[in-house]
Amino acid sequence: MKRIPPMFLAITLVTVTAFAQSGAPDGEWISYGGDKASTKYSSLDQITPENFSDLEAAWVWESPDLALREAESIRIPPGAFESTPLVVDGVLFTSTGYSQVAAIDAATGEKLWVYNPDSWKDGRPANLGFIHRGVSYWKDGDEERIIIATGNSKLITLNPKTGEPYTDFGDNGKVDLLQGLNVPARVGTHQVNSPPIICNDVIVVGNVIFDRPNLQQFVRGDVRGFDVRTGEKLWQFHSIPQAGEFGNDTWENDAWKVAGNTNVWSLMSADEDLGYVYLPFGCPTSDFYGGHRPGDNLFANSLVCLDAKTGERVWHFQTVHHDIWDYDLPAAPNLIDITVDGKDIKAVAQVGKTGWCYVFDRVTGEPVWPIEEVEVPQSTLASEKTSKTQPMPTKPPAFAQQGISEETLIDFTPELRAEALEILKNYDYGPMYFPATERGSLMLPADGGGANWSGAAWDPDNSILYVPSVNYVSVLTLVKPDPARSDLDYIVQGFTGSVKGPQGLPLNKPPYSKVTAIDLSNGTLAWQAPTGVGLEAREDLKHLNLEPTGSGGRFFPMLTKSMLIGAMGREFLVMDKNTGQTVATLPLSDSEGRQLGRAIAAPMTYMKDGKQYIVIALTGPGAERKLAAYALP
Repeated sequence: MKRIPPMFLAITLVTVTAFAQSGAPDGEWISYGGDKASTKYSSLDQITPENFSDLEAAWVWESPDLALREAESIRIPPGAFESTPLVVDGVLFTSTGYSQVAAIDAATGEKLWVYNPDSWKDGRPANLGFIHRGVSYWKDGDEERIIIATGNSKLITLNPKTGEPYTDFGDNGKVDLLQGLNVPARVGTHQVNSPPIICNDVIVVGNVIFDRPNLQQFVRGDVRGFDVRTGEKLWQFHSIPQAGEFGNDTWENDAWKVAGNTNVWSLMSADEDLGYVYLPFGCPTSDFYGGHRPGDNLFANSLVCLDAKTGERVWHFQTVHHDIWDYDLPAAPNLIDITVDGKDIKAVAQVGKTGWCYVFDRVTGEPVWPIEEVEVPQSTLASEKTSKTQPMPTKPPAFAQQGISEETLIDFTPELRAEALEILKNYDYGPMYFPATERGSLMLPADGGGANWSGAAWDPDNSILYVPSVNYVSVLTLVKPDPARSDLDYIVQGFTGSVKGPQGLPLNKPPYSKVTAIDLSNGTLAWQAPTGVGLEAREDLKHLNLEPTGSGGRFFPMLTKSMLIGAMGREFLVMDKNTGQTVATLPLSDSEGRQLGRAIAAPMTYMKDGKQYIVIALTGPGAERKLAAYALP
């Protein structure tokens, strides 16, 4: 099999002398990650570690989804409230699970307008259902627009002042993203729940494709660019290269003709000075078996840099060849400025489910530190053709646990370790990239482990990338499907959730969730610290005097001048940026002390009328979904 070079140098020489994306500007929050570089950083410093515990709920806003569900008798409730709002000119903009868009006074929480696209009428969206992660904002002179790509695959632009759609955009105000795909699609197989990225008047849109298709031929996750004013489609990047296109020969046996998925379901980033967008691609059909698609399978599991104006590929790097582990690139790439060995580099850092952080020159695609092809275990299935090697960074070190062995097993007591060893005998296992088997193989990181869509946060003040991760073991068991329902040779059995260890405890050693601070000036780990309260708090384990184990939950990061803030479960957690020590916590409650819900979203911060606010989306019981804004009294 021919190995395609991991990256392809720029089509045109680009010289840029200034880096303008170093955090959320002017006390606003103009993009999902604060800026289009996805730094998740704000220089605001009114709220500090010393006064964080004094924060109070300044206002609480209730999502209109609850009222809509009751009024329309919608059978399926909205999913988790995962939106991270934007703040522009003192107005907060957010999306909801039913793809409604709301404008809110950022100081009072008062509703200014709500736009309802009736997205829910087309049925439950693919995969996670009625969830949505936010909107995008564009401005050019006096022109400005709020952009949403909805759960029923419509692209819409709205007037920020009124919430009215621009009817001269697309077809009477909407672009139908279900059109122009390789095969007919519907909302149950194709949707959008992450905000598009806007780069120099071009809206770049990815998509969510149903994860567990039963057929070899499926919807392909092409990325498309649209004119922000007219909705005209400017280009379409084939995520699976077609005949005559670069990378087509990495799909052997003409698999490129039928294979699908290979989509950008998560967040994207853009460098408007370069005119480039950076796309984190996921895996192809099907997630855990690749016998029908021999080859490396570009551009699956690749970080791809495109020219935003033309959609032409500038460079790419494939982080996993021929993926059979669902090791998507799950988060927005962080666009960063670093100095390594005296050399200034405009870089991009991409965190992965694999537990690695891949770092490149974002102009050329050249790895900042060598990434080596290392031999890995091979599949024992006659019909599977796994890659003999996988790319492994020499720097930075992995931030998550990788691979299964007796050394990775829980060992709080000799009895627990002995029981863990007995459980291990029931499965196949091995180092990183151990393939799935019919008996059942263990995987660490799991397909939902390592880094995920919560992403990483970049601090331009100290050149540290803060990477949250979770560590748990999942099992992959391949079975032959019913041929009347599937033309795949194998599918994965059931749900790939965590494997139960001894006495219901995790099978692997802690920590089960943590933050890793990576110094990207030299590619080393500055510190690692568990996040949240874990097994050490269990009454039946207190006699063991365990070190903090981490709760196992997701930590959604945000940085300010003085601290690392994470929304985690039912509280904010504040960490010292230099040591990882938890220095403050704050329950996510209202002004009366009543719990408001759980955070399954990234926080953001802004300044309005001289006061700094931190806002988080909260998922309550039933269909209750709220935004809560916290500020000093």
